Amino acid sequence: MRNVARPVVSRMLTVREVAEELAVCWATVYALLERGELEQVWVGRSIRIPAASLESLLARGHR
Repeated sequence: MRNVARPVVSRMLTVREVAEELAVCWATVYALLERGELEQVWVGRSIRIPAASLESLLARGHR
């Protein structure tokens, strides 16, 4: 059996989960997405935020 590289799958968060983590309302999360401060990925008709994007936002000092 040969080694096949698997793609790295990042944990994806909902807008609600990000809002809870940041202790803000969902509208604030949408504003962060619109300003490009958080990365968004469309999954069907739903927005998901990569956990790495939230970690990056927190590392930049957002709270």
